[in-house]
Amino acid sequence: MPLDPAFLQYPMRRHGMDHDRYDWSMLVDRPAVRWPEGKTLALWINVSLQHFPMNPAGQPVKLPGSMTMPYPDLRHYTLRDYGNRVGVWRLLDALDRYRCRPTFAVNAVLADRYPYLTAALRERGHEILGHSWSMDTPHAGGLAADAERELVRRSLDRLEQAFGHGPRGWLSPGKLESAQTPDLLQAAGIRYFCDWVNDELPYRFHTAGGDLWAIPLSTEIEDRFVVMDNQHSEASWARQVMDAADFLLAESIRQGGRILSLSLHPWVMGQPHRIKHVEAVLDYLGSLPGVWQAEAGEILDAFVAQASP
Repeated sequence: MPLDPAFLQYPMRRHGMDHDRYDWSMLVDRPAVRWPEGKTLALWINVSLQHFPMNPAGQPVKLPGSMTMPYPDLRHYTLRDYGNRVGVWRLLDALDRYRCRPTFAVNAVLADRYPYLTAALRERGHEILGHSWSMDTPHAGGLAADAERELVRRSLDRLEQAFGHGPRGWLSPGKLESAQTPDLLQAAGIRYFCDWVNDELPYRFHTAGGDLWAIPLSTEIEDRFVVMDNQHSEASWARQVMDAADFLLAESIRQGGRILSLSLHPWVMGQPHRIKHVEAVLDYLGSLPGVWQAEAGEILDAFVAQASP
């Protein structure tokens, strides 16, 4: 039977994109942004602290990094656990040595499973992002709206209990979302989220209850993506980060402020054969005179102060 003509009709079809979640524009056409201290490149280092269950339900989908071998997949489970017990301390030492101010995306279940880790983060006072409950609670199509609403609420409530205040920002596990995730985050009091990777500056993201801010967290230079998925060497990952910094810094001087977002995972880069490459990257980034290193919320606040209403 021939297709109904309505099958090829899409009322949201328009220039630049096919939805109304944000106002489409070219980066080079926007007003130039300036960061504090006269800097032009904002550096956001994001560390994801995660728990991967040994027997993931994988509903409605299995998240990247989940167990892949027959149960019990001790090979992969213990590697993730290594990150939260061993690798994270190496990463924290490196960040401290180079005077970095990271942001931490935290699975809420870590407050129960690794209380010493959440206590250490609370003492350090860094910004915390909501990162759902665990790496087996994907926000994706097929998850009922009521179930996702409860998942968001439960995750944010547990993080507030652990840290004494609720997160302003959110990073979905695997950067997955359902159609209603942004609306549910906005309704829960989240101010910004980091799942969309389509820019190098924050932008307004429309929801049913009002606007969120989207701050893109790059996947292209993420440690797990480069080293584990693309199977590049650690030295290659470091070179890619440095190349990105060089290019964005030069572009930001010509066109206005940019953000370099660097995503790290302790179970990946906290390994003894990789940590020196993290240190080399941090040393290099710290040597660049035009870089302003700040937490994600600070970067957003500086941007919003210059944004048009």
